[in-house]
Amino acid sequence: MPAGEAPRGRPPTSHERQSGQPWDASYRDGPAPWDIDEPQPAVVRLAEAEAFAGPVLDAGCGTGDNGLYLAARGLPVVGIDVAETAVAIANRRAADHGLDATFTVGDALDLRPLGRQFRTVLDCGLFHTFDATERRVYVASLAGVVEPGATVHILCFSDVGPAPGPHPVSRAELAQPFASDARWQVVAIEPETLRTRFSDASPAWSATVRRARG
Repeated sequence: MPAGEAPRGRPPTSHERQSGQPWDASYRDGPAPWDIDEPQPAVVRLAEAEAFAGPVLDAGCGTGDNGLYLAARGLPVVGIDVAETAVAIANRRAADHGLDATFTVGDALDLRPLGRQFRTVLDCGLFHTFDATERRVYVASLAGVVEPGATVHILCFSDVGPAPGPHPVSRAELAQPFASDARWQVVAIEPETLRTRFSDASPAWSATVRRARG
């Protein structure tokens, strides 16, 4: 990664090292490929099934498509993302609509600076960007900011089906970092789809994971 493009205050992620650019660069010249200017249909389905309880952490929130939708449903939302440009856009959108949503620049691999706990976490499109080592760190980071019994919903690109999205993961790769940590229970991993600006239905997984109460 060019020195001038190094992310501030944290080491670059595996994706940033591979791409040679910080995540913020994805937002500087217009919408990122995953910005669809509305909530993911999979998130809408979860919300309509009453799968979220506030406060909600939107991990890897981007410009706030999903977090703002949940806030509009009456849920208090905190979003976190490493991309400064995306967070600025999300906060502006929240203010324009008078929603109870706050978006902050931060690292999902170390969520301690948030200084609070959540009843639900939404990860839409973040998990699959991490390598195996980062996923273990991320799962431990999540455990430190959720209440006992809290639920994590992960939507990520799948390796099953035609035309997989970038960084597709297998069911086993998705389950492994949670299954190897006694603080978590993998409740379900089901086939889903994710929309991008270039595809209406990229194959994906929808995982539900629960924090142990003990």
